Amino acid sequence: MILYLCIDDTDQIGTKGTGELAEELAAHIQQLGLGRCSAVTRHQLYVHESIPYTSHNSAMCFAIRQPGAVATIRNLAIDHLNKESAAGSDPGLCLYQGGDDASRRALIAFGYRAKSEVLTKTQAYEMAERCGALLSEHGGTGDGIIGALAGIGLRLGGNDGRYKGQFQAPAEGEHFTVAQLLRETALDQVLSLSHESLSPTERVCLEGKRKAVLLNHRMTLLVSREGQHWVNAQKRHLHSY
Repeated sequence: MILYLCIDDTDQIGTKGTGELAEELAAHIQQLGLGRCSAVTRHQLYVHESIPYTSHNSAMCFAIRQPGAVATIRNLAIDHLNKESAAGSDPGLCLYQGGDDASRRALIAFGYRAKSEVLTKTQAYEMAERCGALLSEHGGTGDGIIGALAGIGLRLGGNDGRYKGQFQAPAEGEHFTVAQLLRETALDQVLSLSHESLSPTERVCLEGKRKAVLLNHRMTLLVSREGQHWVNAQKRHLHSY
């Protein structure tokens, strides 16, 4: 069983970011033996003048495998948000475990709506009740619940989001075979920008920021063809994630 946890709108300019808070929380959960936590994914939501946000309007989500008691994890998350969220922020928290196919589809649809529509807290609470998600506000206006619920849906869909930070590259060199990248990093797959698989012997040049995305529920390195070799996708290639 997998428990998903998402937070949103915990920061202000110049304070600790929401992604950092999510990583701290995941580490704390593991240290206490309350489950095995995945890497954190960042999910971009709608940028609109009527939606307040700090810099990018993105929610942060991670999965907890073999979770302990949900109430214990939720209380831990609430305590962390209360202690670490920036003054003036509007934190929201969402946890979701299991659910039938209809509920999962509804949450995924809500997540994608939040990428292109202005949604309300009322809509978020109605969707959470319908799907069995635990949704709560922890300061300010509490508008972060909208993004927290949306982030759960987008993570469930498995085809949205960039992993926070950069994946660790093999120790030496800049050029690696696909087989080496899959063997020596946390990556699950290496695909072209058009989502085609590469041969294990194809060589990839890692340059700039090494960013992975969530695609087909797997940590994925997207690469573009540059002359005679492949290069990891850069920021301009990853706007849709």
